[in-house]
Amino acid sequence: MCGFVGYLNQTDVNSDVIKSMADRIKHRGPDDEAYFQDEDASLGFRRLSIIDLAHGKQPMLNSTKTKVLTFNGEIYNYKEIREELKKLGYNFQTDVDSEVLIHGYDAWGADLLQKLRGMYAFVIYDTQKKEVFGARDHFGIKPLYYYDDGESFLWGSESKAFLEHPKFHKEFNEKLLPIHLSFEFIPSKETMFKNVYKLLPGTYFLHKDGKTETHTYFKFNYDHIDESQTIEGDAKKIRGIVKDSVKAHMIADVEVGSFLSSGIDSSYVLAEAAKLKPIQSFSLGFNNSKYSELSYSTEFAKEIHQQNTPLTMDGDDYFDILPTIMYYMDEPLSNPSAMQLYYLSKGTREHVKVALSGEGADEFFGGYNTYLEAFPFERYQKWVPQFVRTGLAKLVQNLPRFHGKRFLVRGAEPLSERYYRVNYVFDKHERDEILRDPSINVDSGAYTKHIFDEVKGKDEMTQMQYFDINTWLPFDILHKADRMSMCNSLEVRTPLVDKEVAKFAATMPIKTRIHKEETKISLRTAAESELPERVAKKEKMGFPSPIASWIKEDKYRKRIETAFNSDVAKRFFKPEALMHILHEHINGKSSMQKIFTIYTFILWYEVYFPENTTATTSKLVRRTQV
Repeated sequence: MCGFVGYLNQTDVNSDVIKSMADRIKHRGPDDEAYFQDEDASLGFRRLSIIDLAHGKQPMLNSTKTKVLTFNGEIYNYKEIREELKKLGYNFQTDVDSEVLIHGYDAWGADLLQKLRGMYAFVIYDTQKKEVFGARDHFGIKPLYYYDDGESFLWGSESKAFLEHPKFHKEFNEKLLPIHLSFEFIPSKETMFKNVYKLLPGTYFLHKDGKTETHTYFKFNYDHIDESQTIEGDAKKIRGIVKDSVKAHMIADVEVGSFLSSGIDSSYVLAEAAKLKPIQSFSLGFNNSKYSELSYSTEFAKEIHQQNTPLTMDGDDYFDILPTIMYYMDEPLSNPSAMQLYYLSKGTREHVKVALSGEGADEFFGGYNTYLEAFPFERYQKWVPQFVRTGLAKLVQNLPRFHGKRFLVRGAEPLSERYYRVNYVFDKHERDEILRDPSINVDSGAYTKHIFDEVKGKDEMTQMQYFDINTWLPFDILHKADRMSMCNSLEVRTPLVDKEVAKFAATMPIKTRIHKEETKISLRTAAESELPERVAKKEKMGFPSPIASWIKEDKYRKRIETAFNSDVAKRFFKPEALMHILHEHINGKSSMQKIFTIYTFILWYEVYFPENTTATTSKLVRRTQV
């Protein structure tokens, strides 16, 4: 586990720049650092030692010293691939997975990616061909960014490293602001910095002769759904797959811990891990809050005879860390649970270097309650013609109060416009109301329609899951998991976001994913034999926080009011519209996600573009500015 950076050299770039770039992401690898430079390229590496602690230094060269590797992640089947390479005549000097990558690329080129099981982002520089190859894992667990403005080419684990390069032109990508306000992230390769791109999951790039090509080597799909499968049969298969995946994710030469909430996903992962060896779990709660899950997690850990370490935070912790969180995120992300995950990772890192987590179960096995919407909407669309639905929607659109209005309006829309992940925070009309320049507003549904088109013809629930697996999972869930853990030098592993888990999940019919009104029914059935019934059947809570209540408290509300009237707010928004949203929340109309999305964006902009503001919202931002 580590962080890496690199760039193709320009003659007027100081050789020390690569170290400055690596130092920007030292948090990803505090144990070691090393560099490679020749007349054409510079590569830097920061290591967090997990496997074969005494060896495996990077950048790593192949046996002929013609290729140079930097790698972030873990390859869980590296021992099997190593045996295959030995038969081809390759000799190994270490017991690290990175050596499998450098020899594997030597042997098979990009076809190596078809063999890998793990979480990874890596770059290989070919000193003879003068080309750069970069790849990212199947689901985007590990990050990889590149900067390409037609003149300079830079890459790294985090885009903040580019700030240290003299050829990096930092520009805000304002055209994406409406997209961010809709989704709370950017669901594409684009980022909030112009000419900075994230390599998409299951994709690799090849940069040569000043040009960058990207290619997809893996795409999750639902082409092999097996309608003959049953809940009991799928549950049995899930038990075996989860057992195998957890075992693979436990490989390490350091102690492995586990996150633990009150829900089924992390509980199931912990229970499986505890069968292999004693494992310490870590849970986060709130001081004097009904939102705290500590009693649930502590009780469960006792039931399976494992030690649980409870951690707590309060409102001051939450709001004080926000500017720092926005710095580590690279891009604004308004998922309120990120702050909890930061403190959970921080407390966990005091005890272990590696922690298991339960991300991915909801996306692959059908765990979100919103998927239940598919059933009434599909019935409505089946029995009521489109022209009637359109007419009813127009009829009730402007009625101030009408029971069922929202259903009728949405029932006339295609899923690509109606699904709540689209316009998740602000819809197009609401963006028009708050943007200083409404002319930059766009149709966010059109921005992601191609994703729904890829599963055109599938049922709506399957389309929703496919959309979440390709957007919500990599750009929100896994993004914050990586940033919040790695900024604390903690490696988080996700056994339920796994190539083999996903391979089976793609075969499951609706009837084994959601049954009547119960979500992820097969996973719950699988877990029933491993967990107490109260845990296996527990309704999903997510990662709740009392932020909606905190916003109403004077000391936190005043921070938000200051931000909503700041230079940044006036630059991009109508402050009076922002204050209206805040006052509505104070008066009982819940607008927490809207408030939080604007507030965190302002903090992010002040952190990364201080030169464009004459004042900041707080001294906490000044402390974090780049």
